[in-house]
Amino acid sequence: MKLSIGALTITAAILWGGGVLFCGAANLIWPSYGLAFLQLVASIYPGYHATRSLDGVVVGTGYAILDGAVAGLLFGWLYNYFAGE
Repeated sequence: MKLSIGALTITAAILWGGGVLFCGAANLIWPSYGLAFLQLVASIYPGYHATRSLDGVVVGTGYAILDGAVAGLLFGWLYNYFAGE
């Protein structure tokens, strides 16, 4: 069985981007929420800083969407390659 690479790419982008968006938005409301996670994300994505600002949430979400899409694409391609048919 082959995976739909496009569907997996979109799904991974939505899930990872949504997770970072949710955590960043919750951090705007509750300052201590997800701070360690946001600092981890900031250590991975250049240009993103775990500051409590709307700009930071948008930049982090954009990076996460792109990162999730690339990861979903690579995972789907590798799965289809090794699953063969």
